[in-house]
Amino acid sequence: MSWDSRCFDNGVARTVYISRPRSTENRDSYFHHLTSSIVHLTLLFQSKTMYTTIAALVLTGALGVESLTIPSTAGFKFPRLTRSRGGQSQCVSGTVSVQASTASNVQIDYPLPVNQTQVTETSLDYITPGADFPAAILGDSQTVEGTYNLGATLCMPSGSNVKGVQLLTHGVGFDRYYWDFTSDYSYVDRAAQAGYATFFYDRLGVGQSEKPDAVDTVQTALEVEIARTLAESLRKGEFAKKSFDTVVGVGHSFGSIITEAITASTPSTFDAAILTGFSVDTAGIAPFISGLNLAIARENSPFRFPFLSTGYLISSNIISQQTGFFRAPGFSPDILRRAEATKQTVTVGELFTLAQAITPAPAYSNPVAVVNGDADLPFCFGDCALGNKAQAVRGALYPTLPETKFGTYLAPRAGHGLNFHYSAAGAFDWIMEFLSQQGL
Repeated sequence: MSWDSRCFDNGVARTVYISRPRSTENRDSYFHHLTSSIVHLTLLFQSKTMYTTIAALVLTGALGVESLTIPSTAGFKFPRLTRSRGGQSQCVSGTVSVQASTASNVQIDYPLPVNQTQVTETSLDYITPGADFPAAILGDSQTVEGTYNLGATLCMPSGSNVKGVQLLTHGVGFDRYYWDFTSDYSYVDRAAQAGYATFFYDRLGVGQSEKPDAVDTVQTALEVEIARTLAESLRKGEFAKKSFDTVVGVGHSFGSIITEAITASTPSTFDAAILTGFSVDTAGIAPFISGLNLAIARENSPFRFPFLSTGYLISSNIISQQTGFFRAPGFSPDILRRAEATKQTVTVGELFTLAQAITPAPAYSNPVAVVNGDADLPFCFGDCALGNKAQAVRGALYPTLPETKFGTYLAPRAGHGLNFHYSAAGAFDWIMEFLSQQGL
């Protein structure tokens, strides 16, 4: 017999089975060991939730897992202890509160869409060559501030020799689990193997983070400040009672725009920046937006997003998902289906302000790498090798950076959603080697 415990992780049902030994002798020993562990862990985590206690039990030798270091839950609300998809990291997940303020959000003359027709027309305005959009609806700067609750995870590698932490910021269409998708597609696991901790979070308006106003609040400038604050908190040891001397910023797509913006505005924030799904060539943005065929999220996926305003949009279907993020034959159909089932939203405020965040960072002097799928649609128009678009980032954004501190890599047969392709593992390996060569 077995005990069946069902829970939900990122909207996906999980089942944990604890087999009961058949022999009386083994059964008595088993329950003695199990009971002792429960008592010990209950005392240790008595102020935490039931999920924390159960997760801690799963992570101990009582359930057959070799000695694992359980991270502190300090700094997390509603914490739960888990492992990364491939089991290389011990993690704490929950909600973190971030106080952030920016004077760089903009006033946008755009009422919330009343129906899908308006959303489609907005997309057409966005991609029409020569149209003064969205510039025509962007007004003066405005200050936005508050304390925002974000879904977040901190994963620690095995052993005590941790090189540093990588702050992972996902892009449009995904949540934090873009970085820890399945056991075979986990950047988190590869970073742990290389000795790095990882902190990955749901951006404001996404996943388990709160969902503020989709026009005035959830804009690029505020998200840049949130990411910068998270990096500062990691240095100070405000999460899991662990301070990090080395903080590497890693982004994907919109997350790379955010990461690059931080290197420009506060150059001391990151000891290195890894920009994936990124370039300064935006010619492919129009076909990317067209391919996503953006829809009102609560109408497209009413069971997942029933209470979001009409300013929260989402890709229409699995065809849209493949068009925007995948390139055949470099991916598994199962991964595409999972990406569609777990797809996430983008706000109109983000769409209208993301381009303005990309600015040169001449004062940034730490290592930078640009890593793309060779067939990235939005940032390479399907061909990253043409014009050496990744290499062009150095001259355009990091003109004073020595060549020895800059690197590029193109993953073969991969689209914009690089982490979801067969060649992702090679890209992960290259990133870890690049950081190692830079002394990080």
